[in-house]
Amino acid sequence: MELLLVSLASLFAGFVDSIVGGGGLILTPTLFAVFPSTHPATLFGVNKSASIWGTAAAATQYAQKVTMPWHALLPALAVCFGGSMAGAWTVTVISPEFLRKALPLILLVVLGYTLMRKDLGRHHRPRFAKRGEMLAACALGLGIGFYDGFFGPGTGSFLVFLFVRWLGYDFLHASASAKLLNTASNAAALILFISKGHIWWHFVLPLALANVAGSLLGTRLALKHGSGFVRAAFIVVVSALILKTSYDAWLK
Repeated sequence: MELLLVSLASLFAGFVDSIVGGGGLILTPTLFAVFPSTHPATLFGVNKSASIWGTAAAATQYAQKVTMPWHALLPALAVCFGGSMAGAWTVTVISPEFLRKALPLILLVVLGYTLMRKDLGRHHRPRFAKRGEMLAACALGLGIGFYDGFFGPGTGSFLVFLFVRWLGYDFLHASASAKLLNTASNAAALILFISKGHIWWHFVLPLALANVAGSLLGTRLALKHGSGFVRAAFIVVVSALILKTSYDAWLK
């Protein structure tokens, strides 16, 4: 029954995460509810061991259908991996607790800006030339990669928003690009968890398969319905993140 519950959560998490990020909002709390006495690092490791496969599957699907700016994304992918490793190391010496109370407010600003700018992310109009686009993507990858390794909640949504707002992508291209970088940051975190022994190998395969199944379904919907659908999903997911992180920071 425990495996069935977390597998269903992994399926739904893969579906949501493939469209606009935020899958950790679903799978991580489920793992904590089902296994309340387990060390948190182990549950984070289980979450990463599932989500990395769904994120990679989504990135592959998007790459086949969406024109990807590889000149910018490949260097950014490497930088994001390094940033996530640095963030994961930093969290071993500095507590990320100070971010917990600030996160709902940051997400609220992101949501408010998105709602006010009705045309935000509807059209794909990259703002930078090739070299500038590469440098901007690397800066984004380094910053958000570090954040993912150090703290994590909302990483996918922050990537999507910044690709839209800063680099001028539409929501579909932003989601596709975010999946690639998120795969790198997940890989860095997973390597760290494995090296520390925080992994349940007997859960990896079923959760990964469920996550990939949900991810493929979500990616197909995003590709079929385009940027308007992804924008609507982004608003829903960020709203849910605000509620969840506010509860965790102020009421729990």
